[in-house]
Amino acid sequence: MSAPAAAPRFARVLVVGVGLIGGSFALALKAAGACREAIGLGRSRTNLEDARARGILDAIAEGPAAARAAELVLVATPVGAIEATLAALAPHLGPRTLLTDAGSTKRDVVAAARRALGAAAARFVPAHPLAGGEQSGAAAARADLFRGRRVVLTPLDENPPEALAAVEAAWGACGARLARMSAQAHDEALAAVSHLPHLLAYALVHEIAARPDAARLFACAAGGFRDFTRIAASHPIMWRDICLANRDLLGAELARYQAALARVRAALEAGDGAALERLFAEARAARARWLAGAYE
Repeated sequence: MSAPAAAPRFARVLVVGVGLIGGSFALALKAAGACREAIGLGRSRTNLEDARARGILDAIAEGPAAARAAELVLVATPVGAIEATLAALAPHLGPRTLLTDAGSTKRDVVAAARRALGAAAARFVPAHPLAGGEQSGAAAARADLFRGRRVVLTPLDENPPEALAAVEAAWGACGARLARMSAQAHDEALAAVSHLPHLLAYALVHEIAARPDAARLFACAAGGFRDFTRIAASHPIMWRDICLANRDLLGAELARYQAALARVRAALEAGDGAALERLFAEARAARARWLAGAYE
């Protein structure tokens, strides 16, 4: 993990996609004194107006040409829209404009950046803040979202040191803990601990809702079901894109989980209480170690 650099001072930051992540990035930079002016670009004028009214944005961009005056651009759209977004921005980038993103997958984003930006991809430093939640839109943004949370950067070979340092400093100014890894390693890890849990939560809620007695089942659901399925309230388009972008690694994780479920089922069918108790105890202890920071 790298230490955060000193807070930079960006005269103007362009945020494309002013939702929970993009809006929180703007708020955090402004709160840290690292950004003089935040400009927003997005599909929903209503959301952008709301962001301006909340003090997240200082101005609303009328189109990608706003990138000309920006020193830093954050692309916080769903990953499926990142390539088109970068292609739209490419003709308008200044010679020193830096770019980063907040996508939950990185191999596809790196490839998209190289296709869309050409030589300017050297100034694009991919990032993924491991923060957020099931809320969406500017109304969910808050300045402390990234404080103490990990932001993983997956630098390109062609990133000059000064570009990487400046982007790391921007995320560091938001209060994030910085880490670097390859795009492949990132996607492998997130397939297991983020993408798979979301897939499982969506699948469980969908399966219960499709049953003829769904009303009775939901009426009996309580805290355990609510906690397990909380992330099924996340934005469907965003998670569709993530699952498709990482489908090879996510498919492998799903196969591992299915094998684990098969072992659990075998223990149930055999009435093997000792095996179940051992699994539960080991899982409980592993979770406690994780929450205690043993894996940092």
